[in-house]
Amino acid sequence: MANVTNVKSKFFGAVDGLDADGISTTASISGAAALTINGTLASGGSYTSGDNIGQPITITSAGDDEGITFTVVGTDAVGDAQTEVVTGADTTVATSSGYFNTVASITTSASTAAAVTAGVTATGTGTVFAGRTRVRGMQGLSGASAGNLLFKNTSVTGTTLLTVPTQAAAELIEPYIPDNGILFDAGAYVSFGSAVATVTVFYDG
Repeated sequence: MANVTNVKSKFFGAVDGLDADGISTTASISGAAALTINGTLASGGSYTSGDNIGQPITITSAGDDEGITFTVVGTDAVGDAQTEVVTGADTTVATSSGYFNTVASITTSASTAAAVTAGVTATGTGTVFAGRTRVRGMQGLSGASAGNLLFKNTSVTGTTLLTVPTQAAAELIEPYIPDNGILFDAGAYVSFGSAVATVTVFYDG
């Protein structure tokens, strides 16, 4: 197979399920102060998602927090430092636009109107390769629910070029991909939820 050169692999770990207080349990915050990172998904005062996976962070407000902000500090799916300022919501959920692999702190700009919690959505994304590449193959296990493993071009919100359906059981993910692979001319990115337990992707790098 002369067309296959410099094939690499990248492992993506499990995505945490929807959990509104998995990062920080319910508390009212007085003044500009940090939420306590003490949820069931946290350990040692910080949060970490699956290997090479980023997930949106949610802030759920029991009162009207539209007049304040929450600064989320951590890293993205490739380990780079990431900070996002999320505007609070009025008795509902505010969600980060960025995908976080780790969260070191969440700080308010002022007192919260009532109790707040911090958690994650059930969607995970990751970067296979941030430049022109071909996805050559993959191997993994499906998760607890049926769904799709998506491969997107350009960014985590880009055009889906490859969809791999999964079953609602721990079954092998190993689809046939032609020898030339699938071309992603502006970078390859994965997106999945609980439909995938883990997956290793083989790509040109």
